[in-house]
Amino acid sequence: MKQKIEELRRWLNYHNRKYYIDNAPEVSDYEFDQRMHELQRLEAEHPEFDDPNSPSRRVGSDLTTEFRTVEHRYPMLSLGNTYSIEELHEFFERVEREVGQVEYVCELKFDGTAISLTYEQGRLTRAVTRGDGRSGDDVTANVRTIRTVPLELTGEDVAPLFEIRGEIFMPYASFDRLNAEREQAGEQLFANPRNAAAGTLKQQNSAVVAHRGLDCTLYQMVGEGVSARSHWESLERAREWGFKISREARVCHSAAEVDEFIAHWDEARHALPFPTDGVVIKVNSYEAQQQLGFTSKVPRWAVAYKFKAEQALTRLESVAFQVGRTGAITPVANLAPVQLAGTTVKRATLHNAEQIAQLDIRLGDMVYVEKGGEIIPKITGVELSERKSDSVPFEYITVCPECGTELTRYEGEAKHYCPNQSHCPPQIVGRIIHFIRRKAMDIEGLGDETVELLYESGLVRDVADLYDLRAQQLAVLPRLGEKSADNIMKSIEGSKSVPFARVLFALGIRFVGETTAKYLAAHFGSMEAIMNATVEQLVEAEEVGDKIARSIVEFFADESNRTIIERLRVAGVQFEAEERELHSDLLAGKSVVISGKFRRHSRDELKELIELHGGKNLAAVSANVDYLVAGENMGPAKLQKATKLGIKMLSEEEFEALIASAPVPAASTKPNATPAPEPVQSTMPVQGELF
Repeated sequence: MKQKIEELRRWLNYHNRKYYIDNAPEVSDYEFDQRMHELQRLEAEHPEFDDPNSPSRRVGSDLTTEFRTVEHRYPMLSLGNTYSIEELHEFFERVEREVGQVEYVCELKFDGTAISLTYEQGRLTRAVTRGDGRSGDDVTANVRTIRTVPLELTGEDVAPLFEIRGEIFMPYASFDRLNAEREQAGEQLFANPRNAAAGTLKQQNSAVVAHRGLDCTLYQMVGEGVSARSHWESLERAREWGFKISREARVCHSAAEVDEFIAHWDEARHALPFPTDGVVIKVNSYEAQQQLGFTSKVPRWAVAYKFKAEQALTRLESVAFQVGRTGAITPVANLAPVQLAGTTVKRATLHNAEQIAQLDIRLGDMVYVEKGGEIIPKITGVELSERKSDSVPFEYITVCPECGTELTRYEGEAKHYCPNQSHCPPQIVGRIIHFIRRKAMDIEGLGDETVELLYESGLVRDVADLYDLRAQQLAVLPRLGEKSADNIMKSIEGSKSVPFARVLFALGIRFVGETTAKYLAAHFGSMEAIMNATVEQLVEAEEVGDKIARSIVEFFADESNRTIIERLRVAGVQFEAEERELHSDLLAGKSVVISGKFRRHSRDELKELIELHGGKNLAAVSANVDYLVAGENMGPAKLQKATKLGIKMLSEEEFEALIASAPVPAASTKPNATPAPEPVQSTMPVQGELF
């Protein structure tokens, strides 16, 4: 029986490749399905022959698993990017100045989520997301359901151990089908295929992943066991082994050929069945790549050219108004459906009354819609030549569309607000959603839809009601059940130990963000002290100005808010700050700005290190800043301003060295602390997620 099962697996793997990789099917769908059903039956009857790489695993499982965080054997780096052909030519000139005339490999830049696959003895053993570049989530069970990911490799001279990097993405057909299903079920739609792919890959139920129709293309082999002299040769080798390699990739022998490739795909991409937002250009020769090397952030032998945002012309049919948790009113344009960047756009943001007036947008106008960063549609202009003669200027609403309260506009702000914080439903729901977020109370299991359901059913009317919930009340709600209810109750109980600064942030006081909440907690030490503080006393805390202070006083002057605070205190939520011993005073009196993305630390971790060494985190570059810790893709405006002001800029590694030079008191040393691991150096160039 074992032989029969193995024969079926080989047959199914072969025909899976012919259909999904080679696009040359040799059998009918019916015959394939019949063999699959036979394999599933035999595997069920003979569990002793179980194999995690069986093709039957393509359908996924309804078992729920937590994702483990694992360290990458080789760091997943990012690429520098440009929107300018001139800057791209500067890249060519630098490369050829340093290593001479070279070939380039041009590949489409798939718009999905980066993945690293590990193969041992030709079998898929692990699939890990990019994460922070140093470590990511183990999503192997989900990736096994993607039919374009080979579970077992074929061909000759397969390396015994290697990694291959690529992009998991959602084709437009899968995206449209998924959003149609969600719309029919009354669920929130995904904004774009990239978000849908990332969200799907993190599903706890691999059967859901299998149903959604993800795809995968691979673009970089990593590991000492892969013998190739060039990037193109390694791609051809990977294709022979059964990997899906982009058929649009091409070797270019000059800058002119690269320009032609970009110009062609800037237009031709609109006909592709999957999302792409640019072209990646890599030096082909591995020897030249090694000579060019890396900066502290990116490889110097590759760059991403990003296509400019697309525009479309369509009719503005109506304007709806959304109410946020702070009462902010956001106008949303309802449009005649139009294709833009591969998706059907029906809505776009209008921001505020000022923008509507500035663009003179009127109902019935033909308007230009653009995707900012290929994600959020926005209206950028009006085609006046097509305006109807009887059109009239748009009149902005004066009362809240949800509760009917007269709107107000605060001095210096562009948005209108509904001041009815305690009785306006979207504001109440929005504050509850904000309260449970990871950076606030971190209550897992309560998504946006569940919070809305709790509110509509009358179980939760404010954040304090969360602590009165019982598991039996949750278990009977749609899409939950006893296990989910128990997990939610445990998470609510665990939130009682969340530090006071995060509790203060979770309350959603207008203008009080994470950093301000930290300074308030450190300065006053308790909720009671903050509640009783005057405007004059509040502004004595760091980063608290008159506007923030008045907002805090107004919040606690509301009797309903004070009642909620008292109920949270009775429930056992932390209302006092813990004493925190500093690691050193190395940065005492110093102000630091964090900007960009980092390989070895999250931004929150860097901010924590700054505070533990006596420093102060600032959000904006100014003359008061002592250091700018600069990561990848830092905003050019910040860089220019920091350079002009002469602010000392540190890379992530330089910042680590600075912190390491601080004398650490023995009493403050954490016994369980471990230093950040050194990245493993590969003999082959490594490419990470592309931006």
